[in-house]
Amino acid sequence: MWFPFLFFTWGCIPEISIGCQDMTNASSTYLGIAAGAVIGAIISWWIYNRQKKTAEIQDIALNRIKELDENHDVILKRIEDLDSRHEEILKKILDLNKKIDSGTKTDKTD
Repeated sequence: MWFPFLFFTWGCIPEISIGCQDMTNASSTYLGIAAGAVIGAIISWWIYNRQKKTAEIQDIALNRIKELDENHDVILKRIEDLDSRHEEILKKILDLNKKIDSGTKTDKTD
């Protein structure tokens, strides 16, 4: 059904039809456009597919980095809490040391 219309529109294509002497310029142009469209579609699909896979891998990596960053923040908070506790304990130890020193000095003077 389409072939007679296609041959009529494109003109004589010796590679496809029988009894044809030469391909017309119009049919050559249309055939080149069709072949270019097919090749372009294949290349475009391939590029799209590669970019999609790359984007998925990048999303996984970014999510992992986000998780590590959140864990890093939690660890930093714990370290800050631990540091503040150590500061408090150090102050208490130094105060106790001063009290012990002042107690021993008063005993020696008596």
